[in-house]
Amino acid sequence: MIIVLSMRSPVPVFFLSSCCLRVYIHKNISLGNAFSQSAYFYYSSKRRRLHTSSLISMTLKSGIVGLPNVGKSTLFNALLQNSVAQCANFPFCTIEPNVGIVPVPDPRLEVLQKLNHSEKVIPTFLEFIDIAGLVAGASKGEGLGNRFLANVRECDAILHVVRCFESEDIVHVIGSVDPLRDVDIINTELSLADFAQIEKKLERMKRNRADSKTTLEVEALERAKAALDTGCLLRNVNFTSQEKAFLVPLQLLTLKPVLYAANVSEESLATGNPFTQLVFRRAREENASAVVVSAQVESELASLSEQEKVEYLRILGVQRERIGLCLLVREMYTLLGLETYFTSGPKETRAWTIKKGTKAPQAAGLIHSDFERGFIRAETISYDQMVAVGSEKKAREQGLIRSEGKEYIVEEGDIVHFRFNV
Repeated sequence: MIIVLSMRSPVPVFFLSSCCLRVYIHKNISLGNAFSQSAYFYYSSKRRRLHTSSLISMTLKSGIVGLPNVGKSTLFNALLQNSVAQCANFPFCTIEPNVGIVPVPDPRLEVLQKLNHSEKVIPTFLEFIDIAGLVAGASKGEGLGNRFLANVRECDAILHVVRCFESEDIVHVIGSVDPLRDVDIINTELSLADFAQIEKKLERMKRNRADSKTTLEVEALERAKAALDTGCLLRNVNFTSQEKAFLVPLQLLTLKPVLYAANVSEESLATGNPFTQLVFRRAREENASAVVVSAQVESELASLSEQEKVEYLRILGVQRERIGLCLLVREMYTLLGLETYFTSGPKETRAWTIKKGTKAPQAAGLIHSDFERGFIRAETISYDQMVAVGSEKKAREQGLIRSEGKEYIVEEGDIVHFRFNV
């Protein structure tokens, strides 16, 4: 099964349904007036304008992969707290991709809201794409495999959902539960698809006249091809930065970072089970990460009140922020190499998503292009310092607010006020 996470710019805040793509917005994204800019959404093929709406600025996308019928759509619906994706006890229940916008849980927002008495809070978001499951032979077109692999190829990271529960009521596409076998099937299909992609690229290059740059690119492609031929996933190969520059445009599937989601029954959510131990061991071998989730539990939580959720989780013996979807979303956020900075005042407290290593002017441009174009300085304080002193006024009195210039790299948890002039 495949779950795809995505962050895209811009992302309209509305429900869209078309012949090829469905977009759903998380029910908590109801503050349309929180976003001042407007944007249009088009059919990719017809370029016909569909709607005008507020937008959320995003930059990356991530994907989810796995066998059919392992709980992907159930998990997707739980993320959105809505039954928007079809769920049924048969393979290929999902054919067309479903896209959902989900807020990234961050308790720091509520703290900052209280400190600054903000009227509203706006989190940052991740986009999840629910893609139909892959099967053995997908790289050769089995089970509409070429179509589904194309959906995954467009993503920046992969969330690989693995079935780690026994159930007579939910059929397994192969007939038995074996997490490592299932993981190997998916990785094999992704590797075969990459191998074919690289071969085609090499054939095209050999027909053209070679130069020094082409020679270097061919060497990088041959190295990647040799690694795949030995069963090695490309994300585990220590490529040079130049080699990666040649490979990235091909959108190779096994080059993408991956997070394994071990899907368990409610009985195993608190402690895991022998199946989850296998998944975590495989993740360590691949220098990847893994989390335990229960699509069953998350689906039930979505229909409960906050008080009922607390009681249900107490009975299960788990803490909300340390398991399931909350942890999954945060792990994917990290996997994408993302960080959060904040703007906070009486009007709103808001989280902004940036790539690690982003400089202050570019971070300011996320809010508005004028902020980057006319950037003067960034008045900055860390979240921990702000919470320790209790207010911006006290922070200024104690000289804790720094004045940073154009070369400053914004750090995780920075609270920033940008000064600009255009």
